[in-house]
Amino acid sequence: MLKFEEEGQVSALSGLGMPPAAAFVPAAPADGAESAALRRIRVEDKRIINSKADVNQLVPFKYKWAWEKYIAACANHWMPQEINMSRDIELWKNPQGLTEDERRIVTRNLGFFVTADSLAANNIVLGTYRHITAPECRQYLLRQAFEEAIHTHAYQYIVESLNLEEGAVFNAYHEIPSIRDKDEFLIPFIDTLTDPAFKTGTPEADQKLLKSLIVFSCLMEGLFFYVGFTQILALGRQNKMTGAAEQYMYILRDESMHCNFGIDLVNQIKLENPQLWTPEFRDELGELFRTGVELEYRYAEDTMPRGVLGLNAPMFKEYLRYICNRRCQQIGLEPLYAGASNPFPWMSEMIDLKKERNFFETRVIEYQTGGALSWD
Repeated sequence: MLKFEEEGQVSALSGLGMPPAAAFVPAAPADGAESAALRRIRVEDKRIINSKADVNQLVPFKYKWAWEKYIAACANHWMPQEINMSRDIELWKNPQGLTEDERRIVTRNLGFFVTADSLAANNIVLGTYRHITAPECRQYLLRQAFEEAIHTHAYQYIVESLNLEEGAVFNAYHEIPSIRDKDEFLIPFIDTLTDPAFKTGTPEADQKLLKSLIVFSCLMEGLFFYVGFTQILALGRQNKMTGAAEQYMYILRDESMHCNFGIDLVNQIKLENPQLWTPEFRDELGELFRTGVELEYRYAEDTMPRGVLGLNAPMFKEYLRYICNRRCQQIGLEPLYAGASNPFPWMSEMIDLKKERNFFETRVIEYQTGGALSWD
């Protein structure tokens, strides 16, 4: 769990002082004997976890979907400084520009997101990457970690542009209970994967890995971000905080891809290791999903104690249940909330966009290194 020390610092996560992993390069065969470790890789040698194949050899491809997601993510590259924040700055400085409730939404959002993407990056770099043995998937994870850094940069750029008190925003995950509770929910799953002693290869360990992957893809990136995304994009739809909203739009696109990649990873592990998907394991996941919905709803109540922007907290209860059902179905669980519907159809339109456009008129956004904008 998160530990809050006297000076407000988080104690070191397990795995931060990880020793170098062994066996990155196969050893030479003894006495000239033929070694499976040194022969050329075959597609059938590869597995998402617990593979004995050389992880340094990208090809031949087995998981082409992972490589295609990596290519699409590279094509979607963006940087925060490309977005003009002058209108946001003018609006924020104007005492009549935003209501107190609208300002609360902005500061609470930044308070959660400025450290959330750092937690996600740590989870990838210090944990997940070590345990995934498919080079195509590792390639995407490296790109994803870079995108998490871009997102942290974006939130810092917004904080700096608006001249917010940096300490209050960046330390919010210690000081604001609704933010702290979400992070404390996630930390044990980070600890599992970043523990230097943790190794896959047994049913118990493989289930722990699978559970952590599900928590991060379906709950953190697939649920915990959506109240904040909806609130800031609702501001943008009313022509307020348009620079911040445009950056959130790009982040939403990236995180949608992260979520989809994680779900594909989970489903591939299930396919290769069906013994892990027990009734007891599914029941445990159901409880985690319910807890995730409750935590994010408490965050919605905290960020908007009164209705604002045509939104209110009860609407988010329905939205979170709708999203939760969707995540359950994507990984083969039964929906948890019968009849839940989407009160924000415009969010689906944004997520489902297949072509880039100028959402909030902050600039001409034809920026892409190649190909059409992809959300898959």
